[in-house]
Amino acid sequence: MNLNVLCTRLGVEIEPQLLELALTHRSYSYEHGNAPNNERLEFLGDSVLGFVVTAHIHDLLVELPEGELTKVKNAVVSARALAGVASDLGLGEFLRLGKGEDQTGGRTKLNLLADTFEAILGAVYVSKGLDEARGLVERFVFPLLQDTDALRENSDPKTTLQEKVQEQGKSAPTYETSFEGPDHDRDFHAKVLVDGEVIGEGIGKSRKGAETEAAINALAKMHGK
Repeated sequence: MNLNVLCTRLGVEIEPQLLELALTHRSYSYEHGNAPNNERLEFLGDSVLGFVVTAHIHDLLVELPEGELTKVKNAVVSARALAGVASDLGLGEFLRLGKGEDQTGGRTKLNLLADTFEAILGAVYVSKGLDEARGLVERFVFPLLQDTDALRENSDPKTTLQEKVQEQGKSAPTYETSFEGPDHDRDFHAKVLVDGEVIGEGIGKSRKGAETEAAINALAKMHGK
């Protein structure tokens, strides 16, 4: 695992030990004597991301009221949006995962990828300060704001899907959700159905997350994406 390659992609140098910590999932920690994992850095990065994005959209989207700004912000910092950023950076190949997590597709899970990006942002903040952390957000997160209508749709996809389906004269969507794994690390799988037909599926670490992902995927199919 060549972390210099990742630093080049990120456009910022991060202390190697700190970057390695940011890439360490709790499943790896559990299998290696409860070694430190990236959850504290993720917590920090989440706060930095929220501040930087909020300040930016406040200045950028001057015509939007507070409620609409909140929807845009929530969409930009959502797991789906951040997982897309993480995938573009190829973060999955650098993750330190436990064997079980790795074998069940952990390197492509939305929530795991999103959390890792936030952890890396936290590491940049600790290593280089707020200006460099803001630079990382500007390079990889701000471009998501080029389509604010799509972002706002994604901020409440279940409601948006219901409205669009009912506009077509169909029944309101229903969700079927199942889960697997132990209580402390469950993976949920959701299907969204309209008039008995599955129109979208999603996975997540919570029932709500899986259903939201299913709604997003259903909307994408409706838009022909």
